[in-house]
Amino acid sequence: MELTITMPAPGTAAVPGAGIVMLIIILEAINVPAAGIALILGVDRILDMCRTAVNVTGDAAVTAVIAASEKQLDPPPATNA
Repeated sequence: MELTITMPAPGTAAVPGAGIVMLIIILEAINVPAAGIALILGVDRILDMCRTAVNVTGDAAVTAVIAASEKQLDPPPATNA
């Protein structure tokens, strides 16, 4: 069961609507009826947009930190040609 839940987890944040699919997989893995999923479909899109915004912000922040540590953010010196 742990493998069923763990393997697709890294790609879930980048795919819109994947949270619902993961929730259905988890509910079926623990033998809970997935019929109640219809109750949260209405608000999941809004929550999905919030999760996506947090994911993109985190990715951009980590990218900026790594680029700064590698001295990739400094512009090249201007040449007077």
